[in-house]
Amino acid sequence: MSNAYDVIIIGSGPGGYVTAIRAAQLGLKTAIVEREHLGGICLNWGCIPTKALLRSAEILDHANHAKAYGLTLNGTMTADVKDVVARSRGVSARLNGGVAFLMKKNKIDVIWGEAKLSKPGEIVVGKMSKPVIEPQNPVPKGVLGEGTYTAKHIIVATGARPRALPGIEPDGKLIWTYFEAMKPEFMPKSLVVMGSGAIGIEFASFYRSMGVDVTVVELMPNIMPVEDVEISTFARKQLEKRGLKIITEAKVSKVEKGANSITAHVETKDGKVQTITADRLISAVGVQGNIENLGLEALGVKTDRGCIVIDGYGKTNVPGLYAIGDVAGPPMLAHKAEHEGVICIEKIAGVPGVHPMDKGKIPGCTYCNPQVASVGLTEAKAKEQGRDIRVGRYSFAANGKAIALGEDQGMIKTIFDKKTGELLGAHMVGAEVTELIQGFVVAMNLETTEEELMHTIFPHPTLSEMMKESVLDAYGRVLNA
Repeated sequence: MSNAYDVIIIGSGPGGYVTAIRAAQLGLKTAIVEREHLGGICLNWGCIPTKALLRSAEILDHANHAKAYGLTLNGTMTADVKDVVARSRGVSARLNGGVAFLMKKNKIDVIWGEAKLSKPGEIVVGKMSKPVIEPQNPVPKGVLGEGTYTAKHIIVATGARPRALPGIEPDGKLIWTYFEAMKPEFMPKSLVVMGSGAIGIEFASFYRSMGVDVTVVELMPNIMPVEDVEISTFARKQLEKRGLKIITEAKVSKVEKGANSITAHVETKDGKVQTITADRLISAVGVQGNIENLGLEALGVKTDRGCIVIDGYGKTNVPGLYAIGDVAGPPMLAHKAEHEGVICIEKIAGVPGVHPMDKGKIPGCTYCNPQVASVGLTEAKAKEQGRDIRVGRYSFAANGKAIALGEDQGMIKTIFDKKTGELLGAHMVGAEVTELIQGFVVAMNLETTEEELMHTIFPHPTLSEMMKESVLDAYGRVLNA
């Protein structure tokens, strides 16, 4: 078998494997290099298994409030941590096998090992690295492995890993990253979560549902700092009602380790320090691109703040070399990586009409309880840009479906350009908003105006009706409030 390809992709996460499939569809001879397990972090240790954990938490929350639905459970509802984790890992294993099937179906060669760029258009693949956590399935013994491979186009899609703060490095026992938090051997009684981005808040929400005493420490004034302030403030109140303790404008300055516990020194903006002793600490202070040991320096590949610098089509400053996904910079989201990869490979293949990705139209979702979702400009960002805006809001408490579901705490907020009617942003907090947000994403991509949204018929009774009511509210025409 020839070791020469049209395209080689380093990394089989969502960006890598989707790009490989699109390349194969376009008739390019394609290979993908993977050092650990197909599907990358998202499928094996991120997006998917965390949602499985959060689903277990959601069922438990509902069961604990069964009386509110006129139901009585005979016996106590408890969570078996081993079974909860086993279900989550099983979900990942199933999808891991699905990626392997897609590679075979699309005639994509999988090269097992760790790739390094040796010169433009060439990589050397060494032995597989030891997985950070053991893979769910035994690593397939592929025909292709160690050796030298060439390609006209090489795409780096090596993803990212948890960022560590000096002096508070994760140790796998007392200080966890999402790897350890995702498969605890026991359920801690107390927990400190350092960072309130999507990863931190999702784990805080999960562990609180499991009955853990959780304290979240966030450096910024608001939790989920990238979200609209009004939405994050609402979410904070709901999380605190569930028993989460949240400290903002503070940092963990020091962590002392005991035999089976930690003591976090939390310093607030006024310089005061309080100590919190807990069983474990989760470090969720962001992620950093996997750019090391790839040979980038020797080739003169330009990087910035730990990520590879690219143009709107994934091209680096080295001819024939591209980068996509987390390793190419924020937002570090699986769906961004997938779309970025498709743009990159279609540009390589000469597909007409390929446009750079508009990062302003990438939705963000946080799957805590309550869920948070958004796309486009926040109210503050719109004002910073000097926009003359209209803002609409609608409460879950006024929606029939939300009330019937027993999920009447939430809101939807829309932001429009007052002059043109352009939808600039949409922000949501509440039940199932991670599913609802896509309606506004489609609307923004189609350059839909407020008038077209007002004339769209939304089914009744649904949560989606609140989307239209929020639009109507922005123009003083709300009907059901």
